[in-house]
Amino acid sequence: MSLPTTAENAIGLDEALPPIDWAVAPPGTRTYDFAAPSGKLASWDLGDPAGERVVMVPGATGSKEDFAYLAPILADEGYFVQSYDLPGNYESAAAGPQGTEGWTYDLFYDDMIAFLESAGPAHLLGFSFAGIVAQLVAVRRPDLVRSLTLLATPPLTGQVFRGIRTIGWLTQLPFYTKHVGGGVLIWNVRTNFSKVTPERLKFANERLAHTRRESIDGIVGLMMKTPDVRAALRASALPKLVVAGEHDLWRAKRYHRFAREIGATAAVYITGHSPCETTPHQLALDMVYLFRQADPVEQQPQDAE
Repeated sequence: MSLPTTAENAIGLDEALPPIDWAVAPPGTRTYDFAAPSGKLASWDLGDPAGERVVMVPGATGSKEDFAYLAPILADEGYFVQSYDLPGNYESAAAGPQGTEGWTYDLFYDDMIAFLESAGPAHLLGFSFAGIVAQLVAVRRPDLVRSLTLLATPPLTGQVFRGIRTIGWLTQLPFYTKHVGGGVLIWNVRTNFSKVTPERLKFANERLAHTRRESIDGIVGLMMKTPDVRAALRASALPKLVVAGEHDLWRAKRYHRFAREIGATAAVYITGHSPCETTPHQLALDMVYLFRQADPVEQQPQDAE
């Protein structure tokens, strides 16, 4: 798949996406385990290692396969694309603490830092929960981040579920614990609440069977106390992009407001919570435009022969 030249072309290509087997890595992908602080993380590399590096991190109940449409588009443009499953999730299920305790922001932050440090600065994309972690990385270690894309990342701080459509107020009642919230995420997958294709639903359920429940609950608990780094991001010269779907859990106006608060560009597509799966050409076009705003990577001097 190639990068479209216009937004109109991108929309047309997205409307004609071919079905894929989500359980199979895109052609040319190298799969491996990355030794992170939390354990072995199932990882992908795709594209020319000499190209600009792009690291894309999935969210709760997700996996690197969420980028199976998006990664080849960027790789075909010469970028070196990498991703990994979060600890406790899918093929990284064994990583992370054992039991219900220990799922902290430091756990996910340390893993992301280690992955970035392993090969140098990258254009960083955080999907949903991973976008919260990516913000912490961008603020604390700007030397590792060339640009920041926040994909369907909660556009609020604190208890972010309070702002979701229709039932947000219910999430503020005492009964809504992290375990209840984790159950809601699982229910969303099992019932196909997001109305994904049959191929995607089959993979999502198979993946969920490998994901540890305590990791889902742990992530939900963290999303109920999302740190506020908006001022620090706004003060940063880092190129930033906030991406969402018109029919996401949070309304588009919240994403536009969030983008203004952190000094980012906003892109909202006519889709749901997963633009990387449904509108990858539109997303790739906006990401490449963002990448081109980043400072060039400093070249290391070559040893004289």
